[in-house]
Amino acid sequence: MNYVEKIFSVGNLFKNSGNKKKGKKLAIFSVSTIPLVMTLGNSMLIPVLPSMEKEMGITAFQSSLIITVYSLVAIVLIPIAGYLSDRIGRKKVIIPSLILTGIGGLIAGLASWLMEDGYWLILISRALQGIGAAGSFPIVLPLVGDMFHDEDQISGALGEIETANTMGKVLSPVLGSFLAGILWFLPFLTIPLFCLVSIALMILFVKIPKRQNEALPFKLFLKKVMLIFTENGRWLYAIFIVGIVLMFVLFGVLFYLSDILETKYGIINVQKGLYLALPLGALCLASYLTGKLIKKNKVLMKWISFTGCILLGLSIVLLGFSKDLWFLILIFLVGAIGIGASLPPLDSLITAGIEKEERGTISSIYSSMRFIGVAGGPPMVALMMENFEKLMFYLLTGLCVVAALATVLFIKPDQNNN
Repeated sequence: MNYVEKIFSVGNLFKNSGNKKKGKKLAIFSVSTIPLVMTLGNSMLIPVLPSMEKEMGITAFQSSLIITVYSLVAIVLIPIAGYLSDRIGRKKVIIPSLILTGIGGLIAGLASWLMEDGYWLILISRALQGIGAAGSFPIVLPLVGDMFHDEDQISGALGEIETANTMGKVLSPVLGSFLAGILWFLPFLTIPLFCLVSIALMILFVKIPKRQNEALPFKLFLKKVMLIFTENGRWLYAIFIVGIVLMFVLFGVLFYLSDILETKYGIINVQKGLYLALPLGALCLASYLTGKLIKKNKVLMKWISFTGCILLGLSIVLLGFSKDLWFLILIFLVGAIGIGASLPPLDSLITAGIEKEERGTISSIYSSMRFIGVAGGPPMVALMMENFEKLMFYLLTGLCVVAALATVLFIKPDQNNN
């Protein structure tokens, strides 16, 4: 009888183990929808900006502000959201933030549809979406750290999260162009639907372990965060610089390519989206493979990020030599591989190098730094395209060199171990 009981108990053990694995996969998938939704909500507007300029009678610089306003608001609020997530819980910050993002998309869509001059209301709604973005995607990194204890699992999960983020970038130009081909403001109105799906998945499948300790009071917490920067400032600041540069170059060049495809080659709608999706697909694949490769090897993380920055810099130098369609696409495809390879190591270094109690705030500050790049890239490129196009490529290349130097000089794998 005991023998039979043992057989059944072993069977249940395997069943429970299988259920746990399935549950973890569902949880990672659910969390992955957050960066996917946030990326779609922002990047899917990039190929649509020239159409918005015509429909609303605005300049290229004004259209770039539709991206920038979203990011500027997020920059300011991300650290606050990170602290709140450490104090009251990740889901209690993420879910209301997704709701705000959906409301912002709805307002922008209705303003575009029902108002003759809805530009300023669109900017206000994008600011509301920026508030939502601040409390959602940046909280994903510490959330993954809470869900897993093993560094290999954390790196693998973060690789999948970053892949979802980059997959959003791949889908964005195609989906945005397709929707805008039906109605130019339709991309705004789809954002609430994406948010609803992500909210449902978060509620159903993401279970966060209970806290071992109570969150610190704000003053003590602030002192501890300041101590973290005192002890780890060199490598943290280096990672922040690299994150800013990668996003600045990515969104700046995407804005440039979107404009060139439409104004020089007459490529619009889904066809334009497919062209832009090629380098972004390479970015996504590089991100996925890197996430699988790095595991907890911090030395490898550093040198992959360095190589990615160099590869990006070389591609930007070459972009300035020709406006031939396939030359532009293929050369930036190489640069996109560099960006995709660099992002998962940066995420893993931040998550593995900071204690769980402060991880939400520190990773949120890092996300805020990335949003600086997102905010700055399109308007800078829009301003320089008219009179300083050659200088623009040299500037972008110089930023890539700065990022590479910051990586090799200041990120010391043996220093970010707590």
